[in-house]
Amino acid sequence: METTKNCYLLLMLMAGSIFLTAIAGGDGIVILDPPPDRPALKLDEALAIRYHHVDVTIYDQVATTRVDQAFFNDLTWTAEGTYIFPLPEEAAVTDFVLWADGEPVRGEILEADEARKIYTDIVRRTRDPALLEYVDRKALKARVFPIPSGEERRIELEYSQVLPMDNGLVHYVYPLSTERFSSKPLEEVVMTVDLRSQVPIRAVYSPSHPVFVEREGDRSAFASFEDEDVLPDRDFELYYSVSPEDVGISILSYKEPGEDGFFMLLAAPKVEVEAGDIVARDLILVLDVSGSMEGEKIDEAKEAAIRILDGLNPTDRFNVVAFSSGLQTFSRGLEPASKRGEGIEFVRGLSALGGTNINRALLEAAAMADPQRPATMIFLTDGLATVGVEDAGKILQNVDETAPDGLRIFTFGVGDDVDTDLLDQLSTDHGGASAYVRPGQRIDETVSAFYAKIKSPVLSDVVIDFGSAETDRIYPESTPDLFAGSQLVLVGRYRTGGETKITLSGTFNERIVSIESPGVYFAEAGGADFIPRLWATRAIGSYLRKIRLHGEEDELVDAIVTLSIRYGIITPYTSFLIDEEDIFSGSGRDAVSQKFRRDMEADSAAASYGPSAVEKAAFQGEMAAAEVPHRVPSALYSTTGSKASVSAKVAAGEVIREVGPKTFVLRNGTWIDTAFEGTEMETVKVRFLSDEYFDLISDRPRLGGYFALGERVIVVVDGAIYEVVEV
Repeated sequence: METTKNCYLLLMLMAGSIFLTAIAGGDGIVILDPPPDRPALKLDEALAIRYHHVDVTIYDQVATTRVDQAFFNDLTWTAEGTYIFPLPEEAAVTDFVLWADGEPVRGEILEADEARKIYTDIVRRTRDPALLEYVDRKALKARVFPIPSGEERRIELEYSQVLPMDNGLVHYVYPLSTERFSSKPLEEVVMTVDLRSQVPIRAVYSPSHPVFVEREGDRSAFASFEDEDVLPDRDFELYYSVSPEDVGISILSYKEPGEDGFFMLLAAPKVEVEAGDIVARDLILVLDVSGSMEGEKIDEAKEAAIRILDGLNPTDRFNVVAFSSGLQTFSRGLEPASKRGEGIEFVRGLSALGGTNINRALLEAAAMADPQRPATMIFLTDGLATVGVEDAGKILQNVDETAPDGLRIFTFGVGDDVDTDLLDQLSTDHGGASAYVRPGQRIDETVSAFYAKIKSPVLSDVVIDFGSAETDRIYPESTPDLFAGSQLVLVGRYRTGGETKITLSGTFNERIVSIESPGVYFAEAGGADFIPRLWATRAIGSYLRKIRLHGEEDELVDAIVTLSIRYGIITPYTSFLIDEEDIFSGSGRDAVSQKFRRDMEADSAAASYGPSAVEKAAFQGEMAAAEVPHRVPSALYSTTGSKASVSAKVAAGEVIREVGPKTFVLRNGTWIDTAFEGTEMETVKVRFLSDEYFDLISDRPRLGGYFALGERVIVVVDGAIYEVVEV
């Protein structure tokens, strides 16, 4: 998954024969005046940005955003200029003050029409369309104080807004999508969001950045992310839901006219739970103690097991199965949580010795599960089966015949010598998940962090009824159990928009429980445009895993190729977006599919263990369970010889760009919408920077973000194909 990017930016503006230098922060743009004794500036003469800190407090939908940024003037002259801040869309601004070294500088708030005029005037003068992505936003305009050469100045900015709520979700946006102006990475970016609400907070979700979320109770949450040496490429977005119900259910959706829509369901139980609200379940730890686990691995595995046993709920039962050539079990049957102390002492006494009898360990553990209670097996191993039944297919069949329906199996592969096909199929067949602890990662931290998420189940065997909404192609394909303090993120497709009710049903301590949402609305047009790419990410991850585990199917191959092209999703298997010229014609896509089949056939013949196999399994699992849309993972190409240069281009955004729900690929100097399916299609040609060009943007601001890509663009919007051509 790609690392979060945020920073301040550099923009060189030219007016006639005079150059103006502009520095854009993730939050705004500073347009510098040239010094009196110079008619022009060099491109590399720019201020440096030291850091970017954003602190947000949200109390009952009222958000206050505080921005702290430091500018350093490494030029040889005193810098002055004008600060322009593109305001968040639909923001209800109550106060907006620019602070310059402790002195308030009142900014002038420009409505969208006034701001659009500033943006388009700059574009006309500079022949750089980059600012057009802001044409539908208001702006703050303020004069920036002088910054002497060699000195640093700090700007503190604060504004407030009332956040909209839709379908039970509150939405916050902070403008960070200013990548195209950046010339230097930002040394540090830190963003924090402090949430408080009188109505209990349920889900907290960011589609744009991998945020860390900390919950202290039902009415508060803290979200944050930070990074260093980064460049921005998208706005920061945060959604959260509020609900008095024990489980909050919310829907986000997106739909293009004439096409099926995409939706995301968020289901989040309450954080504060009483013992009686937690499902009574059984936990079986199955630990590999073969000779290969000797040393740090066995010590860390034991520490993980101890942490899990120490955190058992009062109504839980447990057992520990340690396996090598033979078996050691803590008890002949499941024991109450009150005996966790004895179980911990058993774990502490384990040592690593012997071979690896995976089949016997799994069957013994599965046989312990009580069909009348939900049960969880955590299976940890660092190797292949070397004793007893060694065939993975036979092991899977044996477990299927032994395990009761209520048993969830979660697998952990330690190191690079595990059978990824066996571990992934085990977890898939039995409603769990698989994870891999790579060399250098700590076993205890990985396993303990995972267990913390599933420690307190509140609903098992979950079924979701979408009422009158016609839904399909839902991921994950098997709905997981719900756990206190965690949340379910589910994505799928739907036919038509409109209002419906969602019912979530499951088992709570042998009782069937149903939770009905208030009326929710599936969009008939527009909506949250990140969802199509998130849905495609999970679909491709699921398809790749199916091909790896069950063999290549033409239908899955064609679906992967189509989705990869449409949504710009790059994987080790779908680099054709970068290195294949013809992906827009039928014959070109056929050729791509054929090459893809050959690659997958060669891949399926490779071993299911070793560093490459583990890396692929881990990556596919991350895609299938992704909670944010897939971004170009340039690291995947850094060690593949000739693709290193491709990696640099992708990382710099020179080959693929995402704009809202669309993906653009650069071909022969033109940014082409991947929804464009053939060079023979007739386009509406628009001359770059002509009156018609600006009239279109004024009438349809949505085009601004697409036209901002460059001087040559092909984009498909509402059935029309616009082609921006050079003068």
